[in-house]
Formats: sequence, C-alpha cells, structure tokens
Amino acid sequence: MLEKQHIAIYTTASLPWMTGTAVNPLFRAAYLAKNGDKEVTLVIPWLSLNDQELVYPNNITFNSPSDQEKYIRQWLGERIDFTPRFKICFYPGKFSKEMRSILPVGDITECISDEEADVAVLEEPEHLTWYHHGRKWKSKFRQVVGVVHTNYLEYVKREKNSLVAYLLKYANCWVTYIYCDKNIRLSGATQLLPRSVVCNVHGVNPKFLEIGRETAGLQHDGNCVFSKGAYYIGKMVWSKGYRELLKLLHKHQKKLVGLQVDLYGTGEDSAEVTKAAEKLNLVVRVYPGRDHADPIFRNYKVFLNPSTTDVVCTTTAEALAMGKIVICADHPSNDFFKQFPNCRQFNNGDEFASLTLEALGDEPIPLTESWRHELSWEAATERFAMVAELNRSMSRRSSSMSSIPLLPTVIKARELKRRLEDASASLHQAVSGIEAARRAFGAVPRSLKPDEQQCRELGLALPEQKKAK
Repeated sequence: MLEKQHIAIYTTASLPWMTGTAVNPLFRAAYLAKNGDKEVTLVIPWLSLNDQELVYPNNITFNSPSDQEKYIRQWLGERIDFTPRFKICFYPGKFSKEMRSILPVGDITECISDEEADVAVLEEPEHLTWYHHGRKWKSKFRQVVGVVHTNYLEYVKREKNSLVAYLLKYANCWVTYIYCDKNIRLSGATQLLPRSVVCNVHGVNPKFLEIGRETAGLQHDGNCVFSKGAYYIGKMVWSKGYRELLKLLHKHQKKLVGLQVDLYGTGEDSAEVTKAAEKLNLVVRVYPGRDHADPIFRNYKVFLNPSTTDVVCTTTAEALAMGKIVICADHPSNDFFKQFPNCRQFNNGDEFASLTLEALGDEPIPLTESWRHELSWEAATERFAMVAELNRSMSRRSSSMSSIPLLPTVIKARELKRRLEDASASLHQAVSGIEAARRAFGAVPRSLKPDEQQCRELGLALPEQKKAK
C-alpha cells in the first residue's frame, strides 16, 4: 500500500465567526479529504471564554474544543452531500482588539507530529508567521504552502498610515520568504510576495450552486423568477464596499431615477451607512445581515458590488452561482469572474449606472454545468492541488536521497540560498522571542506561550510541568 500524504491546514479563524478564513479552509479540508487518498488535519484557533464573547456572534460560546468541533462539523454537514474524514486540531489563540484578528500563541507547529509533517498549508501565511516563535516551518514540514486571503496593505492604507503600510509590506515579504516554499495569491489584488503565483483556489458553498440549478429550472419552465431589483450584502463596515456604492448612487442618482437598492449587513458602521442612505433621492433600504442563502434573496436579479478591498469576493461568487447578474469593478480582485457571462464590470461611474440599468432590463443567462464546475469546490481543489504541486511534494522524500549528480555550482548556489534563508529565519526567531519587541510590533501581550487556562482547556502540559521536565 502506498503511504498517504498528510496535509495540515492552519488557519486564523474558526466558526462560528463567519469570516473567509474560517469558512474557506474548512471547505478546503473537506474536499481534499473527500477521496480518502490524503490524511487531512484542519488546525484552528481555540479562544478562551473572554475572547469567544468578543468574537463569536449571537452569544455563541463553547466550554471545550470538542463542543466547538461538534458545532463546526454539524455546520459543514448541512452544506455538503458527503461525509469528509479529516481531523480537527486546536492551537491556542488570543484575540487582538486593535487588529480585530486572532493571533497564535506559542509554537503552533507542535500541533502536528513529526511523523505526519508532510505538507503545511498556511491560510494567511503573513498573519500566522508575523510573531511565530518556535520550530521553523520549513524544518518541520517537507513543503509549506501559503494561501494569501487578505489585502492587508489596502486596509492599512485606508487608515492613512503610510509608515505602517511601508513596514508591513516588507515584513510580509520577509516572513513568507523564510517560512513558505510557495505562496498562492487568490487574485492580483494582493501584495506581490516571493515565490508566488496567482490562482483562485476557493470555491462556492454547494448550497448556492443548488439554488442556481433550481433557478435555472424555473427559468426554463417560463416562470417569473426575478421579481426584485438590486441588492448588496456584506459586513456593514465602510471598507466593505458601502462607501463606494453610496458614492456611486449619489453621483448618478439622476440617471438612476426609479432604482431601488436593498442593503443587507450588520457591523460597526451600520448607523452611519443607514444615515448616509437616507440622504439619497433614491430608494435605498437598509436591513440587518442575513445568510446569503436565505430565501429572501432568491428573487433579486442584480447584485451590486463596487468594493475593491476584497481579494476574491465570496458574495460575488455566491450571487453568480445563484444565477444573478453581478455589477462589479474592473479590478484585479474580480479577474476570476470575467469568464462568467452574468458578470458585468465597470471602469467608471457612468459605466456603473448604464450597466445597472441594462441589467435590470435583462434576464440572467442560466449557468451551464461547465460554469458551475468552475465555481465549485471540486474545481477549486483541483486548482489548488495543481499550483501547490501536492503530487510533487510526495516525491521529495525519495528525490532528497537520490544519487542523481548535480553540477557543483548548482549545489553551491542551493546550499548558499538555504543557509541565507535559515539565517534569516533564525533572526526572526530571535526577535519574536523578545516580549518588548513583540509588543512593539503589535503582538498580543504575553502571547509567547499559552497561559495556564489555555493549557488546561487544550490538554497541554502546564508551564510548571514543562519546567519540571
């Protein structure tokens, strides 16, 4: 029997926090494990109760990792039609209020045994390695692949902090260079990183593809499917496209007379967005956030999304999967969607207005099975396996011991490169092990090692037990 490949998928968030780095790595783990030819472990952060209350919605909290794992598996089971056999492992994390992010605590490479350390997939590699102090990722794993989810530089620039953006740009390049063999950028909207390739390796929740099939069937039978006009859904913060959308509607409201737009979202800027919408001479209604698969969205025809801060917008993909017309910016973050006939992209405000009016008068083109496949997680997993070179990583064990002769100059160049990377990683390790330096660069205080509470909750050795050993 051939030995199965072990893949550990590390990510920076977990359900019930409905963020991309909680949802997409979960689907990736499920589909990589679907055929049973790989051993897959999803490695996610565990938060103590105080942090759970800050992060998880609707007052959802968990008393133990096993309770949270049960919740995650139930959520996934309601959205896929097979039973995936992957493991879930938790690492200690702490929530940073300043960054609105979960940061790892301690050496999270320890979650995977040396015997199973084949491939590590770092979902948000910058985020997972900024403050990493522990075993070097490339020393632990045979192959390390980063999947870049977030356009951090864009968010920092919007805060008008050019110095922080400058430092972050080089910090991201540094940590991904020393810790990752390859970086997969979901779109060209992300920062250019060392050894990187652009490829969308995310798919759509199968539920949305099923909605699209039902919609196409109704269209084929001559039913009036789209009785509502235009809408947008997203977390209600200005950076998620609301500012751009309201500006476009304001500037072109004379041309868009009669247009009605419904906004769905909940977030820190809900009150301000509602107030700004009320000032328009158009009918713009604001509603609390909902699941995009809610039946209330079935009859909308046009999805408006002028945002350029997303790397690949999940809600845009979902709208296309449901068979809607999408109006979005001609921007690198939307390059993947250009292949779909229902995606119409604008370069300026006039084009936005004209495309919106045209879309409201048109009927969406039903998706073919080929287009549905491109949006699916099956296709996304195929693309991931190809660009991550998963098959090649299995051969590295034998090739590393092969006796194929190499030119002395090539050997020397490779060895020099390896030593430089290793020295650079050692420097990062040294800096990340100093509490004052960690704090200066934004780490959560006392996050160098898990505290006693986290150790008890995760069944780790207590600090005094480690000292005794």
